[in-house]
Amino acid sequence: MDNLKISEIRNDIGLELARRGLELGAIRLSVQQPFRWASGYRMPIYNDNRTYLQDPQSRKLIALGFSRILEVLECRPVWIAGTSTAGIPHATTLADMLELPLCYVRGSSKDHGLGRAVEGLGREKSFQQDTAVLIEDLISTGGSSVAAVRTLQENGAKVPYCLAIFSYGLSRSRQVFGELEEPCVPIPLLLYDDLVSLAGDLGYIDHEDAEALSQWRSDPFGWGEARGFRRQK
Repeated sequence: MDNLKISEIRNDIGLELARRGLELGAIRLSVQQPFRWASGYRMPIYNDNRTYLQDPQSRKLIALGFSRILEVLECRPVWIAGTSTAGIPHATTLADMLELPLCYVRGSSKDHGLGRAVEGLGREKSFQQDTAVLIEDLISTGGSSVAAVRTLQENGAKVPYCLAIFSYGLSRSRQVFGELEEPCVPIPLLLYDDLVSLAGDLGYIDHEDAEALSQWRSDPFGWGEARGFRRQK
């Protein structure tokens, strides 16, 4: 993998997505009044990439970034697969751009009808060892992304890469991706450290906030309680 060229794409398209995300409210930063995540932990960042859907140029930019990464990787997938539901629109835009078949991965198999976990496959109900690239909107701890990768693999796909709009870069995500028997490399367009740096440059946060945000990355689940924000179950 050409990390230099991937970095160039991040410095170009990734940072532009960060700027747009901050403007649209897709990315919010608040050290003094941290957000409560679904887990109950209080965190200084909240990311909702669904907000990008309102902006046609952002949707195009995301697909362009993914397509350029695939070019650098020299990866020519047969299928584009989206995670349900947040990855579906971006997988669709990319599949349309590349004129490739599209499918999406359910969080769990249907309990009726054909009971499928992957929607969009043909009558064979198998990828028959074709290559599929998974499109994810956000990689947090990596659990749901890896579950989607495994579902694709169980349905006969080779899944060398999981492309995401944004990743917090948590050590837990690296660990769970590393536990896959058939390797799948996660590659986000925008990295957490790049986001924090840009937010500082644009005046969204000051130096103290930037330092606190950097500290969060090293201990995300202890960060809030260390500052008096208890987990709300």
